[in-house]
Amino acid sequence: MLKIILLIFQIICAVSVIATILLQSGKSAGLSGSIAGGGEAIFGKKKGLDDLLSKITAYLCAVFMILTLVLAIMG
Repeated sequence: MLKIILLIFQIICAVSVIATILLQSGKSAGLSGSIAGGGEAIFGKKKGLDDLLSKITAYLCAVFMILTLVLAIMG
C-alpha cells in the first residue's frame, strides 16, 4: 500500500517537474532572439518569475530523486 502511494506521488512530482520546466523561458537564439532581446531591453524581463520557477524545479527534482531511490530500495 505504501509503495502505491509513493508511486502516485512520484508520478505527480514528475508531471510537475515537466510543467515547471516548460513554463520557464528559454534562451533566445538566432534572429528571433535578437528581436526579442531588443524588446526585453526596452520593457524589461520577468526575472523574478524565472528565479521562482528555477527554485521550484530544483526542489521538485530533489523530491523526485528521493522518491525514486526509496522506491528502488523498496522494490
